[in-house]
Amino acid sequence: MYVSGTAPVMRGGADPPPDAYGQARRCLEIILEALGEAGAGPEHVVRTRLYLTRAEDFDEVGRAHGEVFGRIRPATTGVVVKGLLDPRWLVEIEAEALLPGDPAATE
Repeated sequence: MYVSGTAPVMRGGADPPPDAYGQARRCLEIILEALGEAGAGPEHVVRTRLYLTRAEDFDEVGRAHGEVFGRIRPATTGVVVKGLLDPRWLVEIEAEALLPGDPAATE
């Protein structure tokens, strides 16, 4: 399962949190909801990609990432980008998971 470019989009069109940690938490909430709809959880994630607009936010984004995936430790790549689609966004996260029952998950 691929959960692509998850941005800190808020319900009802509200503004995203102003800080990278809060935005990363929101991105991860959305990812976990998508995984749940497919019958998976964070333990099924094997890779993540973190897109940040500011390198100095990496520690805060990493802290949020670690709260969800700390024991799972998926392969993770962090990339600093010039900007994201919405100038208020500081972070966007992608995840790849092997779904329960997927033959590839047992190889």
